[in-house]
Amino acid sequence: MSESDSELESESVFPQEDGLFADSYTEETQFHFCGHVLSIKQSFGARLGVAAPVWEAALSLCSYFERKNLDFRGKKVIELGAGTGIVGILAALQGGDVTITDLPLALEQIQGNVQANIPVGGRAQVRALSWGLDQGVFPEDYDLVLGADIVYLEPTFPLLLGTLRHLCGPNGTIYLASKMREEHRTESFFHDMLPQHFQLELAQRDEEENINIYRATHRGG
Repeated sequence: MSESDSELESESVFPQEDGLFADSYTEETQFHFCGHVLSIKQSFGARLGVAAPVWEAALSLCSYFERKNLDFRGKKVIELGAGTGIVGILAALQGGDVTITDLPLALEQIQGNVQANIPVGGRAQVRALSWGLDQGVFPEDYDLVLGADIVYLEPTFPLLLGTLRHLCGPNGTIYLASKMREEHRTESFFHDMLPQHFQLELAQRDEEENINIYRATHRGG
């Protein structure tokens, strides 16, 4: 696929910011993880769509990190499709050097949450990243690649896979938490596509919420 073809495909499957939607409202909710109180604002309205709320998969991933006492200290971390940024914010508070990413229209919400929760001097930056389009401007050596409920739009699956392959360092680990939506063919991404390039394991299964957390590493790593 040429670069121009990739750009066209990316633009066709990702929502575009068109400024048509003015009415929205904001809610602030507190969450408790790893001894931190996270105050997360969610800006609801048609403009942000799925990027607005804190999804259950994000809370499941934060709880998993807390329960496993995952060590983020000194780790180079990136979160994809961050929405509110709660997962990346927790990783930064736990000592990670974190880049929190999403489409451009979600960055204002993420930046506000970063400023509200991470002290000045904290190692967290917010950047735009459109899968399959501009991952090449990001490093290829992240220790941890994180994502919560980002596998739900089938045309983006190849773009996400290519982005994961680029970002995850040779000894890196990917953690993806996902609602297993049959109608969105979420299972096909994890069972058919991701294992072609990564060693995959089911780290946690929440039957009640129908949420899986997967851990992926490079084959042979």
